[in-house]
Amino acid sequence: MLTYLKAQASSIMASATDFGVTIIAVNLFGLWYLAASIIGTISGGVFNFYVNRKWVFQSQSKDVKWQVFRYILVWLGNLAIVTSGVFILTHFFNLNYVIAKVVSSVLTGISYNYIMQRQFIFTS
Repeated sequence: MLTYLKAQASSIMASATDFGVTIIAVNLFGLWYLAASIIGTISGGVFNFYVNRKWVFQSQSKDVKWQVFRYILVWLGNLAIVTSGVFILTHFFNLNYVIAKVVSSVLTGISYNYIMQRQFIFTS
């Protein structure tokens, strides 16, 4: 249970990074919301890998390259799911891109990220 709670805390911090970068990219730099969402997702993903490896799952594996490879595979799935969700919710349902990103990210986090990280990336 503690690992799950730490993973959720890490996810919240990574999401804050992701959303902050996304909002800044749109509002300050005028990027298209989907491009900004991708950049934000990359930023949050890098943050999340580091925190999960060191703090959440306390990985002792010396083979960091293999973990990075597996993380990238899972993260690409996350990127595709979240970006598709943001596009669908903004384009077809006229939701604000921030709300669309929150909905897509929360649903993906609950249904995909924790399970894949626990079972596939940071296995003991």
